[in-house]
Amino acid sequence: MLNEMRYQFSSASIANRFLNELKHWSKADVRAKLFKASNSVTVSYEYEVGKFDYTCSDLDDLASQHDGTEI
Repeated sequence: MLNEMRYQFSSASIANRFLNELKHWSKADVRAKLFKASNSVTVSYEYEVGKFDYTCSDLDDLASQHDGTEI
């Protein structure tokens, strides 16, 4: 099943740092791109139904390290 999340950051440069970190992220296979405004990022990934998945929590933690919030 596909899961999609969006994060907002205080500036475009911080959003790009988050985006670049996801390109080399070893925790899960995610697709990320800038969303509407240049300070927002959309992240999508597939997860297995019926199994607990930590990817959402890990993404929230990573965004928090960059002072980002889910929107």
